[in-house]
This record gives sequence, C-alpha cells and structure tokens, in this order.
Amino acid sequence: MRLGLICVGRLKAGPEREIYARYAERVAALRRIGLEGLDLKEIDESKSKSPAERMAREGEEMLALVPADAGLVVFDERGKAADSAAFASFIGRERDAGRKALWFAIGGSEGLDGAVRARATAVYSFGAMTLPHQFVRILAAEQIYRAMTILSGHPYHRA
Repeated sequence: MRLGLICVGRLKAGPEREIYARYAERVAALRRIGLEGLDLKEIDESKSKSPAERMAREGEEMLALVPADAGLVVFDERGKAADSAAFASFIGRERDAGRKALWFAIGGSEGLDGAVRARATAVYSFGAMTLPHQFVRILAAEQIYRAMTILSGHPYHRA
C-alpha cells in the first residue's frame, strides 16, 4: 500500500524540514511489510479573505489529490486520540483489506473543511492543543514510521 501526506503550506529550509525528511527517509527504507513511500503533496495556503473560504478552497485542492479508491486519514483536533499501537493496527487493517493507497492530510491554519473530514476513512488527533503545522507534519511522519516499525516487529517502538 502506497502512503502519502498532503499538507497545506510549505516547509522552509530549517530544522523542521530536516527532521521531517529524516522520518520520510526512514519510512521509504522500510519496504518489506507491504507499505511503501511517503509521497508528499504540498498545496499553497489559500489567499481568500474569509476563514470559511480558505478552508473550502484548501479542502477542494486536498480532495483533488486523493484518488477515489484511496483511503484518507486526517489529523484534526476533533479527531480520535489513539496510542501508537492502535494507529499501527489501523494502518495494518487498511493494508490487509487490499487498499492500494492511504493518504494522510494536515489542514492549514484555519483547520480542515468539513468536506475533507466527511471523505476521511479515519480522523485522528494529536491532542486538544493547537500545534504549529510544521510540528504536526513531523509528528505525522514519525507516527507513520513508528506504525511501520510496530507492524514489522522492529524494536524502535518500546511499548
């Protein structure tokens, strides 16, 4: 199953980008478990004046990048908080069900449009606190890598 990450906004050069790249490389290196890659699609932040218009425009662009037969997981503060093992189990179930691709989405500064959440296979939260976009991108990549190590029996995750 191919994995991908859709993000609103672009990471500038710096430590956050380097940390994200480190986990994306680790994800790409783990290929024996039926999961591969961590394709990255970045969309520009909308310049619309109202928050609702920005979310709608960004949501349309996000949804246009997700193939109809792919699963979509969104990270949203209203989502379900899960531990790493449960998150890994979810990814494993999607893979084992024969899904060809699973995309993960991170919204912009206004959040995610309701249409994106409605299309989602699952909605997860990193907690109720508001986090900077670049940190969420790093957390997503690390948790995807951690899930892959859990599924492969690699000792990275210490439960």
